[in-house]
Amino acid sequence: MENIIEIKNLKKKYDDKFELSKIDIEIPKGVIVGLIGENGAGKTTLIKSILNIIKIDSGEIKIFGKDYKKEEISIKEDIGVVLDNMFFPELLNAKDIDSSMKYIYKNWDSKLYFSYLKDFGLPENKPLKAMSKGMRKKLEIITAISHKPKLLILDEPTSGLDPVMRSEVLDMFLKFIQDEEHSILLSTHITSDLEHVADEIIFIDNGKKVLQKSRDEIIDNYAILKCDVDYFINIDKKDIVTYKKSKYSYEILVDNKEKASRKYKECVIDKITLEDLMLLVIKGEKIC
Repeated sequence: MENIIEIKNLKKKYDDKFELSKIDIEIPKGVIVGLIGENGAGKTTLIKSILNIIKIDSGEIKIFGKDYKKEEISIKEDIGVVLDNMFFPELLNAKDIDSSMKYIYKNWDSKLYFSYLKDFGLPENKPLKAMSKGMRKKLEIITAISHKPKLLILDEPTSGLDPVMRSEVLDMFLKFIQDEEHSILLSTHITSDLEHVADEIIFIDNGKKVLQKSRDEIIDNYAILKCDVDYFINIDKKDIVTYKKSKYSYEILVDNKEKASRKYKECVIDKITLEDLMLLVIKGEKIC
């Protein structure tokens, strides 16, 4: 399968000693990839590195097989971007944005843009400064899609949206990739959204990639094994990814649910969510 983004040995270090280190990522065409991790883990740094907003220290980043640093002008036409903070001047309204975008993107589709405005109930003449956070976020997403990009790179795109509107936006993303020629890299703290739409999950913690697997592989294979304090010594240490101890019990992250179910019939084994996975990897302990 053709990759739309390829990152090899990416490194970026800041003066505060945070470092995005040795990141290797491949994102194929036709998928939605969810990027997860706690605040400060490196998600936004990774996105800004991909977009050449910040200069990396070393490594290689290719989009559509091209070096973004060398061919930014030709590549950016095919990328739609939504960052965490809105980049339009607050005095503009939706009509003003249409007037501007048609001169920036050769594939800008005004008809599609105004159709989305109508579908999402956004006013054409209301200035951005008078819009709610949710309305602004919807406008960003619509703008990103309306120049018909091949790749969407989204940082917290559903932040500030109510559950109904989030569902409609996620449906829009699913429609966007239906032809298998488009891809989405979606960074979000709302991990339940990714459980509905993501094909793959990339998990970054403390500047390092700790996991890249399909959503189905995570949900189907990973689980939380629960046992009391006395039983913990019976757990094969090779079966433990991480664990968290409370006063009376242990929660153990395992990566082979079926095997754990056969071996530890006395224990409770719960399905895992992406939020559970994050918490147990970040807050849990590893067997030394």
